[in-house]
Order: sequence, then structure tokens, then C-alpha cells
Amino acid sequence: MTHERDLKSLRAINLGLGTNILLAIVKTTFGILGHSPALLAEGINSTSDVAYYIAASILVRMANKPADSDHPYGHRQFESIGSLLIGSFVVATALAVFWDAVDKVWDFVDGVAEFTTSHPFALYVALATVMIKIFLTWYIRKLGRETGNPVVDALAYDHRNDLFSASAATVGIFLGQRGLPWVDPLAGALVAVLIFRTGLFILRESSTDLMAVIPSRDLAERISDLLKTIDGVTQMEELQAHRFGPHIVLNLTIGINGALTVYEGDSIASRVEETLLASMPNVRRVHVHYHPAENEHANMTIDEILEPARNNNTPHHPEFHE
Repeated sequence: MTHERDLKSLRAINLGLGTNILLAIVKTTFGILGHSPALLAEGINSTSDVAYYIAASILVRMANKPADSDHPYGHRQFESIGSLLIGSFVVATALAVFWDAVDKVWDFVDGVAEFTTSHPFALYVALATVMIKIFLTWYIRKLGRETGNPVVDALAYDHRNDLFSASAATVGIFLGQRGLPWVDPLAGALVAVLIFRTGLFILRESSTDLMAVIPSRDLAERISDLLKTIDGVTQMEELQAHRFGPHIVLNLTIGINGALTVYEGDSIASRVEETLLASMPNVRRVHVHYHPAENEHANMTIDEILEPARNNNTPHHPEFHE
């Protein structure tokens, strides 16, 4: 499964990399020869895409490295780092596009803008880009759902941004050829806002993975339901989860009958671990702490179970002794 997941992830990256190299060459060439600033800007955008696709490819390959003594859970966090890198590039692209749009609008207002009608072929190149990006958005999003790789998800959003940008460029070229050049920068500004919003979303999601946030209610409820099927588990008192790429490591505190022996308690904890690993494929490891069940922890809600993880932010003050 992991091997297939890695192959699909690399397929998504290589397909996007090859396509953007081709689009960068074609759009930059015809943007210059066809006197189309909008198409030239699209070519520059595709060129910048090539740079972080290469970086994403390197990080995904690094994430495929097996576990070692220094990284017992593997190197899957490189996927979240790759997603963070892509999100940063997307935000930077949005700011650059917005600034360029504002600069063009100001030139039109100030009366210093020069307008040259672009070659009709520039419109065909822009339309072809839209069609290609429609396919890539759909296909890479499909691979993202199948792999659960944050890098692939981020690339799907990037293709969608390119679709928006190419659509705006198409409209700008079309109306510019009909004597309305000011539409291009206005459309570009709108697209920049959409791209910026997507970039912030990618940054938030990748940061969430890296910061090992507390588990969602859905995950906690699923684990709680599974524990109810295990004999000997009286209650779940605390749950923490840590993300390592596509994998999750769980830390559980459960309550059991205090009259049981240590061996019997260990047997219950082992069944908890086996059940969760068998029922939840993305769970890599389960650490179970058990102690005698207490009345004050009976019938705890999911929010109460997750509360200790939320409040576990007491600063550490080491003491030093001579």
C-alpha cells in the first residue's frame, strides 16, 4: 500500500513538473512573440512552478526513506514540510500577481500605460492552458484523495490556482484584443486574492500536521466506540495523537478494574493496541497507559477526554543543582 501510495505521489509531481516545463516554454515564447503581457506573466508563473515542483519531488523522495534509529517513525514529516513549502510559494505568487495588477491599474489611471494588441494565437495558448489545468486539477485531486499525501493535495490546489490565473489571462487577452486592456489587471487582482486564500489554507493544513495538534472529535469518537467493544476497558480518560506524514501515533489513558493483576491489565492494554491497529490503517503505533478506574472519570464526554491535551501547555522550568 505504501509503495503504491509513493508511486502515485511521484506520478502527481512528475506529471505537474513535465506539464509546467512545457507550458513555461510555450507561454513565455508566445507571450514575447505575440506581444501579450498576460501570457508572458503566465509563462513566468509556470517557470516558478517548476522550481517548487523540483523541491517537492526531492522532499517526497526523502519522505520515502525507511525508519532508522534517529527517526523511529520514518521520515514522512517531509511530506508536511513539502506542503508548507508549496503553500509559501503560493502565497508569494499571490502577492506578486496582486502587486503587478495594482501597478498596471495605476498605469492606466495615470495614463502612462502602453497597449499593444496581442497576436490571436496568444488567445489559443491561453485557452489550451485552461483545458490542461482543468484536467490536472481533477486528476491530481483524485490522486490526493487516494494517497492522503499533503504534498499532492497542495499541488492539486496549485493547479486550481493556475486554472483561475489562466482563465483571467484568457479573458484579459480576449477583451484586450477588442480594445479593453484594463480588464486584464482587474481580473488578475481578483485571481490574486483567490490564490492568496488558497495559500493560507495550505499553510494552515501543513502547519497543523507539523504541530501535532490534538485529535479531531471524529477520530476520538471512533476510538471511543472501538474501546467499548473491548472487554475490561471501563473508560477512556485521555487521548493524544501525533501525526507523522500519513501515519498517526496514539497515546491513550484508560481505566480498568483496580482489582486486576498487572498481567491482566497488560493483556487488556495489548488488546486495545491490537484492535486500534487492526481497525485504523493509518495508525502506526499505540501507547496505552492503564490505571484503576475512578468514579470521577466515569461517563466522560469526548470534549472532557480531549481537554487535558488542550490544557497541556504548562511551561517547563528545569531546576539546576550544583
